[in-house]
Amino acid sequence: MKLIGITPDATDTPGTAASAEVQPAAAPVAFAPQRPTVPAAVDRAAQLNRDAVLSATPVRLLTMLYDRLLLDLGRAEQAQLAENWPAASDQLQHAQAILTELSGSLRLDVWDGADGLLALYTYVTNALVLANIHRDIARTREAITLLEPLRAAWHDAAAILPAQQSAPSTGALGIA
Repeated sequence: MKLIGITPDATDTPGTAASAEVQPAAAPVAFAPQRPTVPAAVDRAAQLNRDAVLSATPVRLLTMLYDRLLLDLGRAEQAQLAENWPAASDQLQHAQAILTELSGSLRLDVWDGADGLLALYTYVTNALVLANIHRDIARTREAITLLEPLRAAWHDAAAILPAQQSAPSTGALGIA
């Protein structure tokens, strides 16, 4: 029995066999055990991230969201500077999703400052939409400038709280 390999035509997209040429293989290849592939490592890292999120206290979740928000904005700014608009758009949209989550978690009836924070989240979300539509780096930088002090303040507040705090479903700071 002969083994048959498929070699894509040079004009086709790699991995498509629609117009591939069928060629006989030289000889059967023995497969040795392999190390985990990059996708397996990425899957493992994603699982660790999911576990960290699921086991985090509400205060830790808040700081994690702010860290990711500022990471997304920094990446968006770099992509805008490189005129990589699709990458910038992806980062800006993810930042908007985080802001939507932060807005939705505010308990306006628990904390006096929640209305002001909601207004800020709304303003920054709108600025990011405009930064994306108009490819406006200045609006992305403005968002970073407005949110970075809040990120630092939430980290400072989290550091003051006891490390083993098991918070109820609604936090004392009005964060669900």
